[in-house]
Amino acid sequence: MAGSGTGLVRRIINTPKAPKAVGLFNQAIAVGNTLYLSGQIGIDPATSKLVDGISAQTTQALKNIGAVLESQNITYDNVVKTTVLLANIADYGVVNEIYQKFFTSNRPARAAYQAGALPLGALVEIECIAILGELVNQHSSKL
Repeated sequence: MAGSGTGLVRRIINTPKAPKAVGLFNQAIAVGNTLYLSGQIGIDPATSKLVDGISAQTTQALKNIGAVLESQNITYDNVVKTTVLLANIADYGVVNEIYQKFFTSNRPARAAYQAGALPLGALVEIECIAILGELVNQHSSKL
């Protein structure tokens, strides 16, 4: 029942270390121990401008994600799922080269798509889901 005070808490997350939302949304929402991060594009939070080129935009988008994660005292290791949206799927390899520098171990599940158009003419947008708190990794490869 809405307003009864017995449901899960929805925490709104916004940090000045990442760019302000370019639409009617927040940088992230936490519910329980799950953090849902809105898509980040390569906007430099210091200038509020989109950086140039696929490499710079990918790096900046991932740094922006890192700033939101840091605001919740977690790291890229807490990310369990990402979605990468590309203006041109031919940039997939370049994005992968940069992506692996941020997700160095225990890489999250991921999907990647070419999108018709991204906000502000961006070349890449990355969204993710992270877990708040400590994670214990267990590998399973049953056939």
